[in-house]
Order: sequence, then C-alpha cells, then structure tokens
Amino acid sequence: MHKLKVGILGATGTVGQRFVQLLAEHPWFEVTALAASERSAGRTYKEAVRWKLDSPIPDKIAQLPVLEPKPDLDCSIVFSALDSSVAGPIEEEFARAGYAVFSNAKNHRMDDDVPILIPEINPEHLKLIELQRAQRRWKGFIVTNGNCSTITLCLALAPLERDFGIESVLVTTMQAVSGAGYPGVPSLDILGNLIPYIDGEEEKIERETKKVFGTLRDQKIEPHPMTVSATTTRVAVLDGHSESVSVKLRRKASLNDIKESLRRYAALPQELKLPSAPTRPIVLREEPDRPQPRLDATLEKGMATVVGRVRACSVLDYKFVILGHNTLRGAAGAALLDAELLAAQGFWK
Repeated sequence: MHKLKVGILGATGTVGQRFVQLLAEHPWFEVTALAASERSAGRTYKEAVRWKLDSPIPDKIAQLPVLEPKPDLDCSIVFSALDSSVAGPIEEEFARAGYAVFSNAKNHRMDDDVPILIPEINPEHLKLIELQRAQRRWKGFIVTNGNCSTITLCLALAPLERDFGIESVLVTTMQAVSGAGYPGVPSLDILGNLIPYIDGEEEKIERETKKVFGTLRDQKIEPHPMTVSATTTRVAVLDGHSESVSVKLRRKASLNDIKESLRRYAALPQELKLPSAPTRPIVLREEPDRPQPRLDATLEKGMATVVGRVRACSVLDYKFVILGHNTLRGAAGAALLDAELLAAQGFWK
C-alpha cells in the first residue's frame, strides 16, 4: 500500500522517541513531520532530542526539522506524545483542522464521544468517530489509547470477560520509572525503595477499564458494571509495569479453564495481521517465578501482556501476576496499533 504521511507531536520526549523508533521502518506509515515545544523547534531532531533508547536515532529522521505543534504539518495523521498539561487544546486544534489524532495523553479519554481503543477488545467503539465529528463539527477526530497499566490489565481480563464474565477486579501495580517520563523520579527517592502512590493513576485504571469494556449503545458507551479497585506503586524497574490481579467471575470456571482461555486468546488485530500486532496478545508463563520485567517485558516485541502465577484466590476466584511494556504496548505501540486498525479497515483509501 502507499505509505501514509504521519507526524509526531511531542517527538523529543520519552514516548515521542518510541514513536520515532517504531515508525522509522513502518510498512504503512512514513514520518514526514516532527513537532515539540518552542525550545526544541527550529533545530534538527538530532540536535533537539536527548535520545534515551538502546538503538540509535534512525538516520532518515535524525535530520528532520522540529516544528511547533501547529496544524500546518505535512501529514494527515498525528501521533500525540504531548504531556497532558498541554495536550488537550493542541489535539483539539489538529482534529478541528482535519487531522486524525491518535493520543497517548489522558485529556480526552473519558470524553463521551472519544473512544479508548484497544483493538483486540473494543473495535466497535470506533463508531464514536462519526458522532464526534458531527457533534464537534470537526473534519478530523481523536482516538485515545488507555493508561499504560490499564492496557496491560484489560488485555489480561479480555478472555476472562469473554468466556466467563467479570464481576470485580482487585489490582495492585508495580510501575517502572520510565512511566514517569524523563527525568522522571529522582534517584534518591526510588533507589532501594517503593513509592506507594502515583498521582491520578488509580482513578485512571478504575474508570478507563470500565469504559474499555463498556457497551456502545444509543451513541454512547455504557460503562461495564464490573467493580475495579486499584492501588498503584512506583518501583525501581526501568521498563515494564507488573500488576498483581485478583478477579471474581460471573460464571464458574476451573483453573484449567482459566489458563486455556488466556492461552488461546486472539482477536481482530491477529486476524488482520496488523504490522504491530503481537502474534499472541497474551503470553502465559507456567514457571513459578515469572513474569519478570527484565526477562519478559519485550516478549512479542513488547506488545503483549505476559501472565503468570495463575492460581485460586481465597477471597475472590482467581489471582495472577501480569506484565506489560509501558512505553511499547502501554504507550506508543498502542497508538500505532490503533492507527493500523483504521488503515486496515480502509479508513484512508
């Protein structure tokens, strides 16, 4: 297919760098525009960025100029890695001007006419785009991906919800420092320590999960009735959010039923063979000491949820530990997969 021109907003930040890395050799998309703050604008990308990834800056992108985030970019699609302190109005400005905006920011996730898209779970929520355009009189639109911990959790819950139904979820996260951006958490606060609070994270997980699994009815999403209780913590891990999860099911299931449900799960992105889709959206580990961030976060190119320690729970029904790569499937990779789904469905012919 002819490559579609895309831009990256907030291209110099942690998530922006992941977008650059993932898009450099993408078969469907070509990066033609980079935008960042005023202090970066006017320089080449190589000059403006403090590159923190373990691969070099792609040559074809290194010399691109960094522009201000204004809707005059040479592209039709933008991936937003903007900080939430500025993302809201800038993303709206781009959508109003006709751009397709795929946002990693929290600002519009809970808007009634904006989907929180996880292509394996709720592709039907894309019907909100038509409503969004009509209500706001926009030529373009905004699609969001969820909070990094929400995405990892929802992928693990998806087969259980499909096969047995979920009544309630108790989750405690152990989130990597890269989730706080750069420079992130001061070293004297996190080294040899655990911080039992991340501002706004618990509320995001509890609300977004119910919206992701919600039902689109009468041009709005009715949140799923499951109860979700979250505790979020920051730990001294570079990449990879771990989560301890307990679930109460609506229908009885054996331990083998649960494992088989997780093991065989696949959905629309796997059927369509989207470029960024993991072959296995869920990787089930049977070892008693897995998953571990250092060993498992990059399985399936960092686009899967890794599940382990599946066992009976004496309070709810079952409990397990999950892991997801927070800047890949939890951020840039999630938005990229969202755009691939629209492209595969012929949105930009």
